[in-house]
Amino acid sequence: MEFQKECRLFRYICPIFFVMDFVTILLIALGLSFDTFAASVVFGITCSRIVFAQAIRVAIVMALFQGGLTVTGYFAGTVVSGPLKLLDHWIALILLLVIGIRMIAGGIQKKQHLKPRDYTRTPELIAIALSTSIDAAAVGISFALLQARIWFSGAVIAIVTFLASMTAIRIGKSAGEKTGKYAEIMGGVILIGIGVKIFTEHLSGG
Repeated sequence: MEFQKECRLFRYICPIFFVMDFVTILLIALGLSFDTFAASVVFGITCSRIVFAQAIRVAIVMALFQGGLTVTGYFAGTVVSGPLKLLDHWIALILLLVIGIRMIAGGIQKKQHLKPRDYTRTPELIAIALSTSIDAAAVGISFALLQARIWFSGAVIAIVTFLASMTAIRIGKSAGEKTGKYAEIMGGVILIGIGVKIFTEHLSGG
């Protein structure tokens, strides 16, 4: 026990360990942000008229879920690790399938005079943010086992997610303007793809 305390103290004192910790957390944050990035592209595609304030709102929600679930996983630890592993991929798959299918159906049935559905509304936004952030809870549990600095880690993950989301929305907006009436269909296919990816990765233990 004393040896572990001394190791942790040395790690906080020595700058090289701080740099190594930061790089490790940054790489983890980038890995976690891939699904968020893809989902944020969908927001840009399906809402090609999205304004900066709306993009900020979407990115903040995505960041809060990603960073928040990391911290939640850390403190919940083994209490929820069992049920989480059994259900998380199913939750992500079902939520993204439902929203994705609705997007595709809306894109197929859409008429020129109908107003496009706003997928940045709170219910859809929260469902997508939760689905793409489930892996963050598992990472938080791993951080607990490694005794990582969870608040620092959560902040880094949230910031990276925010930046990734803002960048993706801009990319999606440009794509949405070009794809026109096929934008919703493309967005739905991307969301379904994310859901299948999360599901298969968890089944294979990836």
